[in-house]
Amino acid sequence: MTTLAEAGARAPAKITIADLVLDYVNSETGVGHRAVEGLALDVAVNEFLCVLGPSGCGKSTLLAAIAGFLRPTGGTIVMDGKRVEGPSAERGVVFQEYALLPWMNVLDNAALGLKLRGVARDERYATARRYLAIANLHNVEHKYPHELSGGMKQRVAVARTLANSPEVMLMDEPFAAVDAQTRMTLQEELGRIAMQSKLTVIFITHSVEEAIFLGDRVAVMTPGPGRIRTIVRVPFARGMRTWAALNTDPAFAALREQLLGLVRLKSEATDAARVT
Repeated sequence: MTTLAEAGARAPAKITIADLVLDYVNSETGVGHRAVEGLALDVAVNEFLCVLGPSGCGKSTLLAAIAGFLRPTGGTIVMDGKRVEGPSAERGVVFQEYALLPWMNVLDNAALGLKLRGVARDERYATARRYLAIANLHNVEHKYPHELSGGMKQRVAVARTLANSPEVMLMDEPFAAVDAQTRMTLQEELGRIAMQSKLTVIFITHSVEEAIFLGDRVAVMTPGPGRIRTIVRVPFARGMRTWAALNTDPAFAALREQLLGLVRLKSEATDAARVT
């Protein structure tokens, strides 16, 4: 299968962001600040785009706006030619918070989106169980959220989003709470699922290694108010990536150092929308 990284710019845009301005108001202090300013970005159909940047650069705020949870102060977010005006089932979201319903067990939480869409009980449970198995949660489907670790709760949230078959999946560090070995397994499974399901994914992460492993491209944001500093294309074929292969590849190490340098860069003198 040809990936976006191999196909270049031929794939049409799924999401187009132009001149985006996002202001954030602290709910406790009432003090506002500009989180994102003048951000422009195109995300192609079936692209897996990872977004990196220093803390406070507006990555999560950007994701909330794409999800439709935050109305832009200025600029536009367009999906399939239609302006994003609010949340939609077409855009599945996995934020850092688990958002599980405490009175539902794991299976019912994973099947919730399907239930709301009117999918029959047997079908929705079969689908939910499939994604719970991918997340290594098949043996806890009858447990409740208070019985789970933080990492397990996040994996349930990931399985629930995948089970609902969105066109676009928006993910804010979904694997940050799991142990290293499980995280690597989930990264490999997510990459496979996204490619086979023809998902468009926007994935926020602080991990340069994770961004390289998962992404067709990696967008690096400037310190806040955030904008796109540069976009780096990942040269490794997505369908062939494994940690065993990449960890011994000098090109992986070189790309990791390049991205680390971009994330740490303080000056914006060289921020003129470089694309490599």
